[in-house]
Amino acid sequence: MEKRYLTCIGCPMGCALTVTLNGKEVVSVEGNTCKRGKVYGEQEVISPVRTVTTTVVVEGGNLPAVSVKTRTDIPKEKIFDCIRVLKKVRVPAPVRTGQTILCDAAGTGVDIIATKTVESR
Repeated sequence: MEKRYLTCIGCPMGCALTVTLNGKEVVSVEGNTCKRGKVYGEQEVISPVRTVTTTVVVEGGNLPAVSVKTRTDIPKEKIFDCIRVLKKVRVPAPVRTGQTILCDAAGTGVDIIATKTVESR
């Protein structure tokens, strides 16, 4: 049996988790004080995912960039692929909160959306 030690990011508590594995099967998650900790511990050792947040250049806007994020979590190993693609994206103003900026970012099947409104100059 293998043990992995994690700090949970499922809620603000930051519980110290111990995840016990038998091969690729989670046997137990210990140390969590809420249900999210168990879910996080299992997910993190089997198939970790993250939300990506960054900025994209806005052309003709009252701000030079707009904050963006993935609509849902993406596989952790795709983070840098996603960022590389987003570095090349230029979006014309105006941009609205919730607007899709890029579909299927880096082949993840997840869209990138604006998290702020940027008006035209």
